[in-house]
Amino acid sequence: MQAVRQCSVCASRAATGLVRNQIDISVLRTSKSVLRRGAACIRFLSSESRIPGNQKFGELTKPSHMSIASLTIARGLCAVPFTQQVENLSHDSLIRRAASVITDSSCTFLSQTTLAYVDALADYSKAVHSRIAFQRQYLVSLGRMTPAEEDSLQQAINGWRAEASERLVECKRYESAWINAISLCKMAAEAACTSGAHQASISMRTNIQVARSQVEEAQKLSAEADKKLAETKVEEIQRMAEYAAFLEDSDGLEVHEAYLRED
Repeated sequence: MQAVRQCSVCASRAATGLVRNQIDISVLRTSKSVLRRGAACIRFLSSESRIPGNQKFGELTKPSHMSIASLTIARGLCAVPFTQQVENLSHDSLIRRAASVITDSSCTFLSQTTLAYVDALADYSKAVHSRIAFQRQYLVSLGRMTPAEEDSLQQAINGWRAEASERLVECKRYESAWINAISLCKMAAEAACTSGAHQASISMRTNIQVARSQVEEAQKLSAEADKKLAETKVEEIQRMAEYAAFLEDSDGLEVHEAYLRED
């Protein structure tokens, strides 16, 4: 009776294992490679579960053997490579990717040159406005300053004049680099559009418009500073002429008074 019960238990467990194997096999039908790996695992498990001559049939039904078998099946299933989408490596795809790389690099070049050019224009405008401020202060105080004060203002004016000249040279250098960047970005956008990378082309043209608007605003401020400097130069010429006439009148008045005293 005990042997019969043991055989019934073994039969039920074997049936359960068979059902599980059938479910697993139905899941593995998604790809041929998975079926091959599952079949190999089943053959390996079958070869390992043969009854040795010196081992009893009841030992095969121990929980340890069942867990080892389950672990073997799980390891086999985890090692099955599922189907992956093949990456498109056609010539058109590679050309589009290369065009996108070119637009990214061109955009970086444009952003750096734009930033440098805008900063140079801002520094030039600042130097010009500082020169104008000291120059107007000198004109207002003309004839009422001590020699030390006059020399200090002259040094400040000359210093800001030199600073403005240096910033102007820097502006011209960065302007040349910025123009080259704009030309490069135009070619990159056209290449991206031709190769089919339309999104990269649109983004590149948008960046060109933004860079131009930033530079135009900085150039407008620089032009306003140059205009004020020109107005200040005109005021300086008029003020110096008036001051020279005043000095001549003063010298003539002093000579006339001296002549009267001699009389």
